Amino acid sequence: MATDWELAFADDAGRLFARQYGLPPMTGRVIGWLLLCEPAQQTIGELSEALRASRTAVTTAISTLEDWSWVRRSRAAGERVDRVWLDPDVWLRLVDNTAEHTALGELARRGLDAMSGESAERRARLAELAEFAAFLAERMPALAAEWRARQDALRTGQR
Repeated sequence: MATDWELAFADDAGRLFARQYGLPPMTGRVIGWLLLCEPAQQTIGELSEALRASRTAVTTAISTLEDWSWVRRSRAAGERVDRVWLDPDVWLRLVDNTAEHTALGELARRGLDAMSGESAERRARLAELAEFAAFLAERMPALAAEWRARQDALRTGQR
């Protein structure tokens, strides 16, 4: 059974992920619980019990997280239930998505092309978005490599 502080943490995560990413609060609560639960792999039943939520609500949250590749699910040989856990690289993938940054930049540039006869003031927002997306696409791979080195050190106890 979850302690008061664990539930409070999960609730805080639910609110944060709802506010920051537009996720349903239950989905954020599942993320919060998966960040601190022991064992790290949980069944739907264990999640439901710990979060004091219906199995349906937890299953819906897990489906959303699977769609976004934030969680993994597997079933050990001989078990009759799946276990779910946070993908260890989920945080890196949130920012290291060069294709997403490139697509955003292309969208902005298409808008700029369509507005070629308009004033610089009118085009400024799209120009800034195009440049920001290019900046992210250029810088994120190096930042991701730096994080991976730091993550490796953390996981091997060297940090």
